[in-house]
Amino acid sequence: MTTLQQSNLSTTTKQTKRYNRIAINIFMDAMLAAIAAPLARWLSDPQGGLLHPLWFLTGGVLTLLVSGLPFHIPQQYWRFSGIADLLNIAAASIASSVLFTCLLLVTGFSTPSITFPIIYAMVLLILMGGGRVGYRLCTSENIKLDRKKKQKILLLGSDEDIDLFIRATKKDVQNSLKVVGLISFRQSRKGHRIHNAPILGNLEELPKALATLESQKKLPSTLVITGSELRGPQLRQLLSVAEQWKIQVQRTPSLTSLTPASNVELQPIALEELLNRPQVPLDEEGMEYMIKDRVVLVTGAGGSIGSELVRQIARLSPKLLILLDHSEYALWKINVELVENKIPGERKLVLANIRDQARIEAVFQHYKPELVFHAAALKHVPMIENNPIEGFLTNIIGTRIIANAAAQAGVKALIMISTDKAVNPSSLMGTSKRIAEMYCQALDMAMHHQSDETQDILNIPDNSKMRCVTVRFGNVLGSTGSVVPLFRRQLRHGGPLTVTDPEMKRYFMTVPEAVGLVLQASVRATVHKNGDVATDEMLRNGGIFVLDMGEPVKIIDLARQLIRLAGLKPDEDIQIVFTGLRPGEKLFEELFHGREAPMPTDHAGLMMATPRIVNLLEVNFLIDQIAEACQQEDVEKAITIVQNLVPEFKHKLNES
Repeated sequence: MTTLQQSNLSTTTKQTKRYNRIAINIFMDAMLAAIAAPLARWLSDPQGGLLHPLWFLTGGVLTLLVSGLPFHIPQQYWRFSGIADLLNIAAASIASSVLFTCLLLVTGFSTPSITFPIIYAMVLLILMGGGRVGYRLCTSENIKLDRKKKQKILLLGSDEDIDLFIRATKKDVQNSLKVVGLISFRQSRKGHRIHNAPILGNLEELPKALATLESQKKLPSTLVITGSELRGPQLRQLLSVAEQWKIQVQRTPSLTSLTPASNVELQPIALEELLNRPQVPLDEEGMEYMIKDRVVLVTGAGGSIGSELVRQIARLSPKLLILLDHSEYALWKINVELVENKIPGERKLVLANIRDQARIEAVFQHYKPELVFHAAALKHVPMIENNPIEGFLTNIIGTRIIANAAAQAGVKALIMISTDKAVNPSSLMGTSKRIAEMYCQALDMAMHHQSDETQDILNIPDNSKMRCVTVRFGNVLGSTGSVVPLFRRQLRHGGPLTVTDPEMKRYFMTVPEAVGLVLQASVRATVHKNGDVATDEMLRNGGIFVLDMGEPVKIIDLARQLIRLAGLKPDEDIQIVFTGLRPGEKLFEELFHGREAPMPTDHAGLMMATPRIVNLLEVNFLIDQIAEACQQEDVEKAITIVQNLVPEFKHKLNES
């Protein structure tokens, strides 16, 4: 059978079911009308008898069917009957009563009494409305005929969100949830009821409420959070309470997306919700002004940061978005995502390695991008410790190739993504990113204080005033090679979770939040809409944007939270083992060097590091030497030059 035939068969089946339901509705309403007519006759005139002439029945049925059509009575779903349906039934009942009374008068029969039309309308309303209400109650969870064991839940949230969720569960015939109580986010609600479920107190009274439910043998198996306002420390505290009572914590789905026939399925708490990071308002207007109708290029477009840059930039209507990556699969994957999400705009996929100078220069000269976001990098610390040449060629030489090609092509701004590991680096990866920062700082200053010597050496056009912006931040949750995907993979295999050290801390931020702030920093560096003279002055002197990462998080706490979110108990169901520091790792990451005093900007999520600057010609000369050492596969020589550029870095090969 072809797909078209299957589709036609499915459509025919649906239409048949629809007509069957309408026919059943007509039959049921006809029966109720057949009962209502003689009953109203008897109530209005008890002496006249219950079963007046037979046409009384047929007349009542016909008039109801005719009067019900304008009010769509046959099309009603009895199981989902609501106030609007009852109002339509009331209108149809009145119309049927008037029509039936007129029919009696026209045919020569006088009404049994003056009250007959009123009584007949009321009887119709009671029978038809009562039938629908009774059917809905019988199919609801309150009076369910099946005796399957229900999952006891305690709802937490605002009164409005709780009301929406309970309504949704009542419409779900598959629902197996039983609400044993409510915790309201509002004060002074204890003792009230919502849909007959008692409010047991507010969030602070949760332990007491759980103790009360346990004494009543109603202890829930799950705490269910409605709404989205409970995050950060409060959510972590809630998880701690739930762990003490051995109860799971879950969230409701998006209530606005539920339809009457939807199955209400609870959802796990996302790890991102545990971060105490309030949403920072972004300058959407400034971002659109910066991106719209411009040619924008993103390097590393298939990586964690690069792909999110592509997603957010694509929604800002660039004239052309160029996705550059050396991974064929990564480029294909992000482009397929954009196509599936129907994100408009012209895009070009460029397969290229940022270490290939001729290829990169050709790409820049061909497309002439106005903005470049440089996210391509090797970031895995132990991997680069074991392969330093590759790290240097990509992170140092590759960044210089991108920056020079951008300057030569007349790019207005280059935004380089850096890392907190570049501050007081203990690893080759961090050191390579610090040198990339230094080159971009020096290039930016040279572009705005150009000398003939600088222009000749780097082949920079006289009129080029490219702004070179560096944005530094810490770890992003879920990025490639980060600890969170590792923990989740270990959880799927039953553990153990491996943590380097009990005291290890890291800054964390979600990928969308980090990229949003990167774009925000780019606006501050390129648009100058707000006349932020201080920020502009710091940029001209080599300043670096640093994202406000909040407070660092202990990795062991992160591991324990992930285990709890999976409904398991740390150290019982899943073990945590300590592996010790790997080469290049350190216990604490920093966002500012000791000589980089943090300075605030006009945006809450952004700070600036006061510059530690170097001369462009000097750093360019030393990078040439690094490139030569890498080509000769002389690891020790390359590391020695790197250490000369970043004197605070001490490597095991040069400790002596």
